[in-house]
Formats: sequence, C-alpha cells, structure tokens
Amino acid sequence: MTNIKKMLGAGLAVATLFGFAACGSSTNSDKKATESGPVQLTVWSASEDQKAGGWVDTVEKEFQKANPNVKFKNTVVEPPKAAESVKKDAKAAADVYLFPNDQLGDLVKAGAIGQLSDDAVKQVKEQNEDTLVNSVTAQDGNMYGVPYTGNTWFMYYNKSKFAADDVKSLDKMLEKGKVAFDLSNAWYLPGFYLDGNMTLFGEKGTDAKAGMKLGDKAAEVTKYIAKLFANKNFVLDGNSAGLNGLKSGKVDAYFSGSWDAADVKKTLGDNYAAAALPTFKTESGEHQMKSFAGSKAVAYNPNSKHPEMAAKFAAFLGSKKSQQIAYEKQGVIPSDKSLADSVKSDPAAVAQMETIAKTSVLQPAIPEMGSFWEPMGNFGKAIANHEVTEANADAKTADFAKGLAGAVK
Repeated sequence: MTNIKKMLGAGLAVATLFGFAACGSSTNSDKKATESGPVQLTVWSASEDQKAGGWVDTVEKEFQKANPNVKFKNTVVEPPKAAESVKKDAKAAADVYLFPNDQLGDLVKAGAIGQLSDDAVKQVKEQNEDTLVNSVTAQDGNMYGVPYTGNTWFMYYNKSKFAADDVKSLDKMLEKGKVAFDLSNAWYLPGFYLDGNMTLFGEKGTDAKAGMKLGDKAAEVTKYIAKLFANKNFVLDGNSAGLNGLKSGKVDAYFSGSWDAADVKKTLGDNYAAAALPTFKTESGEHQMKSFAGSKAVAYNPNSKHPEMAAKFAAFLGSKKSQQIAYEKQGVIPSDKSLADSVKSDPAAVAQMETIAKTSVLQPAIPEMGSFWEPMGNFGKAIANHEVTEANADAKTADFAKGLAGAVK
C-alpha cells in the first residue's frame, strides 16, 4: 500500500504538496517533480454528485483554485459498486472513488486502496466519532479512506402521536401508537441483540478468529421479539410497509435511514420527527437497541499515476468544507462532529449523528462478515413466520447461536 506521508489535513493550506513514505528516494523525487506538471485525476461517484453544481463538481472546482494543474475526469460508478469495479483491474480504476466501509476488507486485500498519511489520520480522528474512525481502520491497524457521511438506521415518528419522552422506550411507544420494524432483515434484527452481549469478531470487529457469538441474553431477547406479535400496535415491516403505512396513517413510527428522510418529511409535514434508538425491557432488565453503523468514505488508488495528488484530493473531498457543501447541495448528512450545529434543524441529520454517537455498534468490515447475513436473515424470517415462538425461544436461539458460531470456516 502506498502511504503518503505529507498529505493535506483539515486545517492545512490546500496548496501544500506532499512527500512520500520512504520506498526508494529516486522514485519519490521523480513523482514529486511530475506533480507540478499537468495532472488528470479520474473520480468515481454517483451521477448526482457529478452534475454541474453538484457536490463533487463544486469541490473539484474549489480544489483547482489552489491546484490549477489538475484536471478531473468524472465517471459514474455508484459507491456500492466501487469494490467490484476496482477489483476487476485496480491499475485501470479511478484515482479517487467513494465506497461504503463494509467493502474495506476486500479493497485492502485487492491492493486497491491507499493507506492514509499521518496528516490524513489526524484529520479523520478530529472530524469523526470513534465508530467512524474505526470504520475505516483495517485488520492491519492502518487507516484507509476519509469518511464523509455516516451509514446507519434510526427511527422516524409522527410527533402528534408520541412525545419526546415516549420515543425513548419502545414499550412506551407500543402502548400509544403503531410501530413497524423489519424483523426479517439481517441488518435491522441485530438491533435487539447487540446490547445482550452479542459480539462479532472480537471487541473491534477485526479478529476473524474470535468468531460470532450471540451472547448470554439472546434467548430472552428472542422471547421479547416473539411476544411483539401479540401486541396489536406492532406492525411487521418489509417491502416498504413501514413507509407506506406512515403515508396511509396505519403506522406512527418505523425504523429506516437518511435515504427515506425526504419522503417522511413530505408525508408528515409539521409532525415530522426522528430520533436515535429506544430501549426495550426483557426479564433481566432494560436494553438499548443498537444499530449497525458504518461510513461512506473517500479513497485514493495507490495504483494511480499520481497517487500523491489523488491522496491530496481524497482528503479534501472528505474535509469539513466539502461535507458542508455536500449537505447544502444534496442533503448528505455530514460525519464531521463540528458540523452538528449547522444541521440541528434537520431531524434526520440529528438522529443519525446521535445514533452513531450513542446507540450504534460498528459493523465489521472484514470479509468474514459475509458469513453473518444469511443465518441472521433466516432466523429473522423464522421469527416473522412464527416458527420461533415465546415457547420454543430457548431451544431455537441455542440452535441459532451454535449455527452462527460455526458459520465462519
């Protein structure tokens, strides 16, 4: 991995040029010299980012003010497709691209993502909550990628049905209104188990040998979930049932992410509200619902013809100024903690930032995490289909825990 040792930090002048980590002095000198000549950087991002006046287009023009020798070539590759596209031919891939952090392990393994410099590491740590810092930290302990937004789920609700104190407790909410949750979705269902001593690949989520452990409170959590179906105010979400129910008035709250914010705001109008996750109570006491969290980040390609300038632009695209532009232009919720006040009138932005800070767990990004989704999804479907009940929860949960533990070979 190329490690640029003098890269632009959040508060440094954009015009500063960077040096390389020691890997052959003559090669470094040659690369430094070429950066003063014409440089073309290919950038992969979503189509909306690249349109005239869009986020990436605007930031590129800002970058060129201090780096007039840089030209940009924008190509539409949506962030979720980044790893798949980069791995096909890392040397022919973009110089800079956007990616969701759950692809980090595969990108590092493919040698297709550049390690951050000391200055960039400092920038990332200053800007982000620990969860997001860890989201771009690989198994080798090094950091790759500059987060520009978080990725998690939280709760939307109709504030004419629930007071601010009500939404702190799922049980209280279920006494007062209709609440939808997608139990058969493997990304959402762990929200009930993650506060019951469930661990995935060790404390930091990077130790494959530690495996996946459901936790000693899992059976009572399963009983709680199974009992939800006996509550007339519980609605099983799935296939947009929660959002559609909100639109029809049959649902008063549901769980989703920032991608639904515009629809929910349009639907609820003055009653639009969002919040971090509530607690729920089992036989052993109160538990905090916790969502998986991660980030979307900017990466540079170490195989670039201009890795120094690519790293410099990647840091700039993930900077505070750039995140502010992304929010103003396209409503992309920033990950930068210092921008919290600037989005405090946006319920979804506040809910996402609070969820990441207080009611989330980092989603592991190592390749072995791929073994988690199918068994978790199948268990959720079994609960939703009433194959797992309050009566058989102990046995079914024990079987599930055993299967999950053995899923990683």
